[in-house]
Amino acid sequence: MALVRRPRSPWPDLQDMVERLFETTDDSLLRTEEYQDGTTLVVRAEAPGIDPEKDVDISVQNGQLHIQAHREERSEHKEKDSYRSEFHYGSFERTLPLPAGATEDDVTATYADGVLEIRVPVGPELPPSSRKVQVTRG
Repeated sequence: MALVRRPRSPWPDLQDMVERLFETTDDSLLRTEEYQDGTTLVVRAEAPGIDPEKDVDISVQNGQLHIQAHREERSEHKEKDSYRSEFHYGSFERTLPLPAGATEDDVTATYADGVLEIRVPVGPELPPSSRKVQVTRG
């Protein structure tokens, strides 16, 4: 296999800026993992630096789990001859489809060590109900 070398740009800073502009990462997307634990769907979301009581909104509607979180973190470093302040903030969200048979009324959530864990009980998938509709003369 031959290595293909890209020609070096005469403006490396501009080339780096353009490459970063077209990266496909979405920082507003909440990173999650899902797995089944017996009859429970477990969704874990990476959410460091949040206050789960005021910075998180979790809702379930129409077979969808919607997670929204907001983070705001500030730090200051004061030394004898210098001062530095940093802040990180942003909103993150994710909507995930729930499996058939999910019990939307019994969803629970916990937060520990920067990880938000949502547990959704999943029962057996119910077959679509059917009934005969009587036609009457009008």
